[in-house]
Amino acid sequence: MKLGNRLMAVANFVEKNCVIADIGTDHAYLPIYLVEENIVSKAFACDVHTGPYQAAKQAVKNYLLEDKIEVRLGDGIRVLKPNEATFLTIAGMGGTTMVEILSAKPEVLAGVKGMALQPQNATSSLRNWLWNNGWRIEDEDLVIDEGRLYEIILAKPGQDAWRDESLSDIGTILWKKRHPLLKNHIQNLLMQSKRILMAMEKSEDAKQSEKYKIERNKVKGLEERLKCL
Repeated sequence: MKLGNRLMAVANFVEKNCVIADIGTDHAYLPIYLVEENIVSKAFACDVHTGPYQAAKQAVKNYLLEDKIEVRLGDGIRVLKPNEATFLTIAGMGGTTMVEILSAKPEVLAGVKGMALQPQNATSSLRNWLWNNGWRIEDEDLVIDEGRLYEIILAKPGQDAWRDESLSDIGTILWKKRHPLLKNHIQNLLMQSKRILMAMEKSEDAKQSEKYKIERNKVKGLEERLKCL
């Protein structure tokens, strides 16, 4: 199994010999790769939608891995029992959705020793949730896949000594290690915030709102960070 840059970056954060649950598995490409490469001994491939669930079952069957990868149909980590999986991978969905998934069954999350997360958006909300719920951000990465920039977060249980809420959008570790794609990342964040401001500036009420002030301050902060690179 060959993975693209995005899923490979997620795979690179998975701990060897753990039991993973891949949430929103789609075609189960990630668990298939991890088992084939002997990175994990067992995997759960989980999806809430029937189509991807069936596709995952067929892919696992095609690769003759039915004894090592169990495909489950259901909502997020609700399909897992406590201590079944020691590591979670969640990729290709929004940060807010990830927060909902991770909050849904605390008894399952209690047995998890690490998570590799690739949010499509709302990464700040995800980082803040991790910090506020007993998770530290151990590492972060940026990759380009088919012309788009993606963030990947490795989280483990514990208090985060590097917590810095002023960097919840950018990523504390990405900033501290001056990732090679950091400038691209901040430019993307700036563009998103400026689009929001432009839309809000069409309404006088919106311009007087707290959200507008927050977004304007975010733009100033990102511009200052960009000058430091």
